[in-house]
Amino acid sequence: MATATKDAKSQQHELHQIDAGKYVRYTPEQVEALERVYMECPKPSSLRRQQLIRECPILCNIEPKQIKVWFQNRRCREKQRKEASRLQTVNRKLTAMNKLLMEENDRLQKQVSHLVYENGYMRQQLHTPSAATTDTSCESVVSSGQHQQQHNKKMQYLQRDANNLAGLLAIAEETLSEFLSKATGTSVDWVQMVGMKPGPDSIGIIAVSHNCSGVAARACGLVSLEPTKVAEILKARPSWYRDCRCLNVATVIPAGNGGNIELIYMQTYAPTTLAAARDFWTLRYTTGLEDGSLVICERSLTSSTGGPTGPSAPNFVRAEMLPSGYLIRPCDGGGSMIHIVDHIDLDAMSVPEVLRPLYESPKIVAHKMTIAALRHLRQIAHETSGEFVYSGCRQPAVLRTFSQRLSRGFNDAINGFMDDGWSLMSSDGGDDVTITTNSSPSKLLGSVNSSPHFAFSGGVLCAKASMLLQNVPPALLVRFLREHRSEWAEFGADAYSTSSMRASSCPILDVRGGCSFHGGQVIFPLAQTVENEEFLEMIRLEGHGFGQDDVTRDMYLLQLCSGIDEKAAGACSQLVFAPIDESFADDAPLLPSGFRVIPIESKTAVHITARTLDLASALEVGSGSATRPNSEGASTVSNLRSVLTIAFQFTYENHFRENIAAMARQYVRSIVASVQRVAMAIAPSRVGSLGPKHLAGSPEGLTLARWISSSYKFHTGADLFRSEPDDEPQAGDPLLKLLWHYPDAIMCCTLKASNVFTFANQAGLDMLETTLIALQDITLEKILNDSGRKVFCAEFSKIMQQGFAYLPGGVCLSSMGRPASYDQAIAWKVLDEENCHHCLAFMFMNWSFV
Repeated sequence: MATATKDAKSQQHELHQIDAGKYVRYTPEQVEALERVYMECPKPSSLRRQQLIRECPILCNIEPKQIKVWFQNRRCREKQRKEASRLQTVNRKLTAMNKLLMEENDRLQKQVSHLVYENGYMRQQLHTPSAATTDTSCESVVSSGQHQQQHNKKMQYLQRDANNLAGLLAIAEETLSEFLSKATGTSVDWVQMVGMKPGPDSIGIIAVSHNCSGVAARACGLVSLEPTKVAEILKARPSWYRDCRCLNVATVIPAGNGGNIELIYMQTYAPTTLAAARDFWTLRYTTGLEDGSLVICERSLTSSTGGPTGPSAPNFVRAEMLPSGYLIRPCDGGGSMIHIVDHIDLDAMSVPEVLRPLYESPKIVAHKMTIAALRHLRQIAHETSGEFVYSGCRQPAVLRTFSQRLSRGFNDAINGFMDDGWSLMSSDGGDDVTITTNSSPSKLLGSVNSSPHFAFSGGVLCAKASMLLQNVPPALLVRFLREHRSEWAEFGADAYSTSSMRASSCPILDVRGGCSFHGGQVIFPLAQTVENEEFLEMIRLEGHGFGQDDVTRDMYLLQLCSGIDEKAAGACSQLVFAPIDESFADDAPLLPSGFRVIPIESKTAVHITARTLDLASALEVGSGSATRPNSEGASTVSNLRSVLTIAFQFTYENHFRENIAAMARQYVRSIVASVQRVAMAIAPSRVGSLGPKHLAGSPEGLTLARWISSSYKFHTGADLFRSEPDDEPQAGDPLLKLLWHYPDAIMCCTLKASNVFTFANQAGLDMLETTLIALQDITLEKILNDSGRKVFCAEFSKIMQQGFAYLPGGVCLSSMGRPASYDQAIAWKVLDEENCHHCLAFMFMNWSFV
């Protein structure tokens, strides 16, 4: 307020011209009085201005119109000040990004020089006559120096005593040196990730390792936080690294430059049900550099490095963290420039062969650790600055805690650690679904200790399964599962789960096979991250009861969705939800269930025999089952594979445990069957870049495209497309391409009373936020608002008589309830080859989401 007052007083000698050519000079007292009102109401009404003149005697000689002009000028100056501040911020970001890019360019030039030197040395060795009697393999020539360096380092480790302070400090300094060589040097061959372009609003420069020991990822970015705050956030790894189960600091030893050495034991979750979790025993070194930068570097303590022996835990596989860490440098004008390196060896040989790509992919490390750290920092910076606004009245920290609890609870369910109280339940003879139970009250209650309803004599039951998906994009599958819950969920299971979370009702066991939803699903957004890669939402399932006394009560789910951007290569896609009472208390107990789909990178092409395969059976017969060609001779295609993990949790009373177990096993098996059906439908081989080859209830795509185009020209006298292909048999495919990729939304619906959609091009699917498979669940009435329905009803007779009609611009709703505006629409009848009415086509021009 003081700044604004000072700014106003500096303008007190400014002359304001009014329509009569009269100028007014405001006194400091008048400006101060006007400023007080401006702070309360920047745009006062006419009545408020007149009231101001009456209440302030010093303004009595100023006309209301002059007061209005003052407020207009004041708002203009405020707007200019904010714009100047924004431009200064952007300029600082661009300056820092330019510095970052110049450093990256220098690093790449050093890498090129190093490769040129290695290439020349290799050529010299290959062409030296004396080399004929020696090993002249490229691998031997290039790596001999590296092997010698590694041998020398091992000898140094063995010669020193790393169990005292001097030995630990030596390890810390070597870790610092090796980390800096990765962060700003050329010790690792980095390859930039596709789609990660630098810019003032980008997350940063992201790169992954190529042909190095273990897997590594590297990031450089800018955040609007001070270095000490950045270091504090990054060291609190469980707050942003969702796979971190626990992190315990065993020892803290002070070091120079105000830093310290920490010995840390960390446990991480396994991503699927078919591999053991990993743990790490590391040394973390925090120190400052001479240029004012702050460094946090870390590496594992092993038998080769020396140092104290760390704790061990059953059912965990010890992984190794190679020199990694964070280089945090202060930026001019505030903020920090961050270099992140994550380099780990997850012991991929200890997992089944079909899962090894998950543990050998640097892209997965980049998304789960490196990019996650940068995104969390940017999120905190936005929340601190007030740039990012959450919907509702909840504080960002509270909503972020809900997201973390959902993710952590889902990971706990997948892993089922014995020290958490989980135990394996006997199988029913099939090995496709695993049932585990937990009778520990802390598992259900968490931090909730005051609710007597949850202190029952029972526990929590989890049914889980994993399967291998072939040729199904993870983001597309998770988006479909989120948008079309009725395709896989059963009312009885959700009703039972939700009733168990209510303090006013008792759980009712009522699960009937095939009892799907018959009510609506309404999504209420609660929060989303800066880059929209993750969002938290409340789901209301309308019109469902829980018992005889509660017939039409709605059900509520708290849902976390992430990884539905198909452009993010290597990202994990996840849909996690938990029933919650409508009171939505901050400490409400959560039992998360859901789906996780992780892409498996493939280095070779394989023969695909099926859309989906059960991963358990693939593990039994070996990897060949996933690559064996069928009897008809399957063609070789790109092997797009992913691992789907499903886990559902239910509460139970002890006397109902067997019944709930049978219900849960049956429910998960039905979900697996539904997912397999959906996966086959949305696989790119069925729905490719040109859409489906055959639509249910309609002619083949080529014929439909020809009918749509010819009917449009017949009714309007104009070509639908600017360049129509020749009317020849072989021209059908180009015509379908034109229709599918046309920028305006084109869609067809039946002429029956329900007006169900049967086809839409890519723009139409984007506008409706749906897929071709789910399109037939959407009706014309559902997407049109009240005014749109009135216009359509008024023009319908004209469409049927004249064959077409132009509709004015308006707003329609997507399948997710999001409004989309359009400048104009045209509707026309689609005629078949016998001039019979086939369907009704719509084209929405220049549409965009509001």
